[in-house]
Amino acid sequence: MKIKDKEKIFDILKKAKESTFKLIEISSDTKNKILSALADSLDKNRAFIMKENQKDIALARKMNLTSAFIDRLTLTEKRIEGMKQSLLNLIKLVDPIGEVIKEWTTISGLQIRKVRVPIGVILIIYESRPDVTSDCIGLCLKSSNVVILKGGSEALNSNLAIFNLFSKVLKEFNYPNFAINLISIREREILNLLLKADEYIDLVIPRGGEGLIKKVTSLSHIPVIKHYKGICHIYVDEYADIEMAKKVCFNAKVQRPATCNAMESLLVNKNIADKFLPLMLKEFIEAGVEIRGCVKTLKIAQKEALNKKMFKKATDDDYRTEYLDLILSVKVVDDLNEAIDHINKYGSHHSDAIITEDKARAEEFLKKIDSACVYHNASTRFTDGYQFGMGAEIGISTDRIHARGPMALEELTTYKYVIYGNGQIRT
Repeated sequence: MKIKDKEKIFDILKKAKESTFKLIEISSDTKNKILSALADSLDKNRAFIMKENQKDIALARKMNLTSAFIDRLTLTEKRIEGMKQSLLNLIKLVDPIGEVIKEWTTISGLQIRKVRVPIGVILIIYESRPDVTSDCIGLCLKSSNVVILKGGSEALNSNLAIFNLFSKVLKEFNYPNFAINLISIREREILNLLLKADEYIDLVIPRGGEGLIKKVTSLSHIPVIKHYKGICHIYVDEYADIEMAKKVCFNAKVQRPATCNAMESLLVNKNIADKFLPLMLKEFIEAGVEIRGCVKTLKIAQKEALNKKMFKKATDDDYRTEYLDLILSVKVVDDLNEAIDHINKYGSHHSDAIITEDKARAEEFLKKIDSACVYHNASTRFTDGYQFGMGAEIGISTDRIHARGPMALEELTTYKYVIYGNGQIRT
């Protein structure tokens, strides 16, 4: 790494840390006005953003990156509109900073308040998805955190386009210069340097593939909240409404397969398999979904004379794979208990669902599945901060400590104790 690049990074980190003390003074009203201006900037500059995004897409195609990767990279009119709406929705949400979580008076007469405060400086390392740039800036702004963004080189033009537009808006509001930062230096050593900068950075959030998250976790000297892979399941119970199950499963796999909340594994109770799977498999094949099936699944496909080229026998590795593509593992299970055991063994503790009309069985599933989000009669595709009414999200945490599931405004805060006395001393 060039010495001047290293010096530049440390200058950014130092000034970013200093900015944390300025952000706490910015009012909720001002933050909301800025968010509105950011949304307006996205709206007015759609053509420019998509033009810059096309440069990244062209390079990705030249590098023969997967269709799933290119889908995550692509910004359409609809997706830019979604980015805009996420910022506008943040305006409607209550500012968490300064919220009194709890208060009480001790026996000594001290008044104690547990008050919500920003985490500080948050480093977000992400791959391919430029909409993350907008969402993370908006969330950190509303929660009074400083953000340092380190996006992948494959989305650099898109990320810079959004960042530069936002920087111009923030300057008009005299927002602290180093409260939002985008590291555009490409050298790999930059990541190692950032992950050791615990003097300046308070939290690291990696968003991307399994390789990135493992690398960040192993190298970081800073606390990491992992947004791990999504091996999401849907279990179709013997008491499922077949039409509902078809609709939900098709949505969960096909609507946008490149996302972490898409279904990767379908489990079907043996008592409904002969009725449900012929219909479901046919719909999947017509949509171009490749099936990795158990022996019983393959027998049903053969009986229905479905396209052999679209089926392969499932291996143990298939049940552990996040495809992020039109590929699905399918297994026929004996009962609810086998489904629960399979999900807890092979899943990534992200999002899992049961389709059933039996409420008692649904409650057993919801209680015993060890995942951040568990669903009854709904698609796993709803695991999303925007869909949960949180405005937007930093990502989906599969950790247990501090944050789990969609990570939004409240999860971007910590707390401190504020104590009021009138001269008390401890004896």
